[in-house]
Amino acid sequence: GLAAPFDPFADAATADTGEKLEQGYVHIRIQQRNGRKSITTVTGLSQKLDLKKIQKAIKKEHCCNGTVLKDEESGKEVLQFQGDQREAVKTFLIKEEICDKDSVKVHGF
Repeated sequence: GLAAPFDPFADAATADTGEKLEQGYVHIRIQQRNGRKSITTVTGLSQKLDLKKIQKAIKKEHCCNGTVLKDEESGKEVLQFQGDQREAVKTFLIKEEICDKDSVKVHGF
């Protein structure tokens, strides 16, 4: 038969203790590059999360390229995606219960 569907966030959704992760606001911003090109950055995700897995799943679901970068100012890791992926990332984070609707802030334009 068919294998059970793979959940990439089964181990990332909760910390070792099994309780909800403590995180502040998640900020989704857009930066203009050249011409009509733009990039979307996601900051404020808990550092306990596996950002590589989240980034990989968003890339697969929304057909865009992305990377995990280290922020120079804060020293924390941020997600970066090609194009205007603000709404896509927001709905993804809420759907996968990585963060709730009230803690996601969308910026830009």
